[in-house]
Amino acid sequence: MAKYSGTVGYVTSKEIAPDIFEPEELEIPVRGDVLHLTKRYTGSDKVNEDITLNHRLSIVGSEYAFKNFIYIRWATYMGAKWKVESVEVMRPRLILNLGGLYNG
Repeated sequence: MAKYSGTVGYVTSKEIAPDIFEPEELEIPVRGDVLHLTKRYTGSDKVNEDITLNHRLSIVGSEYAFKNFIYIRWATYMGAKWKVESVEVMRPRLILNLGGLYNG
């Protein structure tokens, strides 16, 4: 099992004026393991197709991570930000399932 060291991005809403919200990003460094490495091929009519992964990362969760896992939007892997498609809570870890590139 390969080791993982990167960052996870949380996106929440911050009220800047009454009834006006804007997204607020928080990037937190994490460590863990790479559980599963695969690339998914989806046929499309594009000339240059989007890259999609089916990678699974197991990260050691902090108290903040367990309270705010619903706000996780992306994780870095190999120098790029990837969308987090789903999060599984398996204390003391969080399992992140990655998808396509994050364009937040």
